[in-house]
Amino acid sequence: MPVPDPVNNHRPTTARLDADLLLASGRWEEALDLYDSLLASAGNDPRQRAELLRGRAEALCRLFRGHDAIAPATEAAEVFDALVSPADAAWARYWLSGAHVLEDNPAESRAILLDLLVAERAGLEVAPDFRFRILVQLGNTEAWDGQTERALAYMEEARSLLGGMSLRQEAAFLAGLALQYRHVGDLERSIRVGQESLDRYRATDAVHEQAAVENNVGITFIELGNTERAEEHLLRARELAERHGDGRLRSEIIESEARLALARGDVAGTIERAGAALAAAGSGGSYLAAVGAHRTLARLAMRREDRDEAEARFEAAAALLREHGAGSLLRDLLAEWADMRSGAGDPKGASDLYAEALGRRAGRRVAEPAGGHGPASTSRLDS
Repeated sequence: MPVPDPVNNHRPTTARLDADLLLASGRWEEALDLYDSLLASAGNDPRQRAELLRGRAEALCRLFRGHDAIAPATEAAEVFDALVSPADAAWARYWLSGAHVLEDNPAESRAILLDLLVAERAGLEVAPDFRFRILVQLGNTEAWDGQTERALAYMEEARSLLGGMSLRQEAAFLAGLALQYRHVGDLERSIRVGQESLDRYRATDAVHEQAAVENNVGITFIELGNTERAEEHLLRARELAERHGDGRLRSEIIESEARLALARGDVAGTIERAGAALAAAGSGGSYLAAVGAHRTLARLAMRREDRDEAEARFEAAAALLREHGAGSLLRDLLAEWADMRSGAGDPKGASDLYAEALGRRAGRRVAEPAGGHGPASTSRLDS
């Protein structure tokens, strides 16, 4: 009779724990690779497969790959349903909702989250912070859909549940709330809440998250017209991003530096920083950094009364957003582009763009089946 090998017998569980730890520590690519490896060698245990699929879906969402996350999140939820494990199924559907937001399908995400909220309020026990997470995700979903007041309502309800949350969770929540205040134009409150978020992230030594919040606070100071404070935050953001080695975030910070140069009237600096953002976006950075760089160059061209250049830059930005399916961001861009055309005495051209923007809101996609395609956004999921 063969002697059992306790190391090999426990290897799947141990390896999955390794994947979970990589996921929790923000090493999402490594976690995804390990989940994929484990799935390829997984046996016939349906629970083990469902747990691996759920982890894979979370990793994909955190990498902004919403399209790829829909299938594993859906399968995981269905397997957990069959196993009569409603709490596990709820976690899988939570990540399914995140995947749909990244696919620019907020209606489906909203429906999933509201169902989860009803179940949680009816007594479904998932995790101590599950209601908080749902409310934050609802706020993110409404914000992505352009419903900023509704987003703030959910975020403020979530804020009432902050007691007992970890410093990292509080920091992530406050970072999202600061963004919502910026979107509704309450810039002073956005900065105060952003600083609260930074204080908590510094206490947890969360370098990547600090860099992202420093960048967002810097942008808010640009909108306030305080370019000196903006520069301080963007410098810290760049230092932290380079220490973390995050090419995506670094490209977004470079794009923010282009905005800062434009706010200062530095034409050469605007062109140089925008060009650097485009180069960084093309070598593994964020496509949204490229969108922002084109938009900044369009604004510069408008100031210089170079309509041809402005049109070309708006078109380049719009093409990227269409390619990635970022509907709400595209509507905002189209509105600015239309305003430019209107101011240039081109009411017909402006009307065409307004019509496209309105048509995209009226014709929003219905839910896609697993395996549908679409782009990711930078709508931030909770930590």
